[in-house]
Amino acid sequence: MNGPLCTSELRSLLQSSGADLVGFGDISALSDTWSRCVSLAVALPASTIRGIAEGPTQDYYEQYHALNARLDILAETAASFLQERGFRALAQTTTSVAESAGYRTPLPHKTCATRSGLGWIGKSALLVTPEFGPAVRLSSVLTDAPFESLGQPVNSSQCGGCTRCQEQCPGRAIQGALWNVKVEREALVDVEACRKAARALALERVGKEITLCGKCIEVCPYTQAWIGKGAC
Repeated sequence: MNGPLCTSELRSLLQSSGADLVGFGDISALSDTWSRCVSLAVALPASTIRGIAEGPTQDYYEQYHALNARLDILAETAASFLQERGFRALAQTTTSVAESAGYRTPLPHKTCATRSGLGWIGKSALLVTPEFGPAVRLSSVLTDAPFESLGQPVNSSQCGGCTRCQEQCPGRAIQGALWNVKVEREALVDVEACRKAARALALERVGKEITLCGKCIEVCPYTQAWIGKGAC
């Protein structure tokens, strides 16, 4: 299929299917295989975020997995839409993307999100969105579709001098550095310290030894601004 693909139809489809944020980005400099991406985000319920002020909860655990399942469906929906129009597309679902030993994926959802203009990487190494803070789950689709409009890439942090997540981190894993596209994850967060503290908290609070904490999500001023608006 020749010519640029209008993004409005795909965006409307994904939003009507449950996506809270949808973005389109240029990843040609990051991949030899794919030139564009579709970034997808769904927000955690505000009630769930309010509930984790003292640590992870069963509701948070259930929402985490429910939103992952919704995102898998959204990613597959986007990939099918693109494939039906003659483009290559890979849905980066939870079953198709494997983490390496360093808890990395080949082309992270967060990278697709910053390239698509959805937000920046916070001091917590999570994506921070203006609308929901880091209280989102992410997915993405890799493609070669020539979208007619792309998001403005975000190349640096907007966290400024805020240290809320660093101060409240149970594992003291957050280093306090400001992100930009040249900053490695290790300069932001001690991943092993984060994982150890989160697993201990989840075992204590939920009875499951999994990496589930959420404190940096809950205390972020952008998250607090969102749930303070009376979101459900």
